[in-house]
Amino acid sequence: MGRRFKCVVCGRLFPEGQGVFIGRGGLTLTFHSSRCAYKFLKLLFERADERCVLDTARGLVSELERVVELREARVQKRV
Repeated sequence: MGRRFKCVVCGRLFPEGQGVFIGRGGLTLTFHSSRCAYKFLKLLFERADERCVLDTARGLVSELERVVELREARVQKRV
């Protein structure tokens, strides 16, 4: 039997190869489902200091909007 991990949100145990893992700076967060990951990230975003989160979030939104625009442009060229 493979390794098992514990969801940091609900405490559910799940096997290696399933779930969502997020790691940064020596901290690894394990979630048994995308729903638990969403719940944790929503709470983190709400409770984090605005100065730390907003600049990064705005930059990420801009980056993702450019990706969507490029994807839409490629689809229009095919038609």
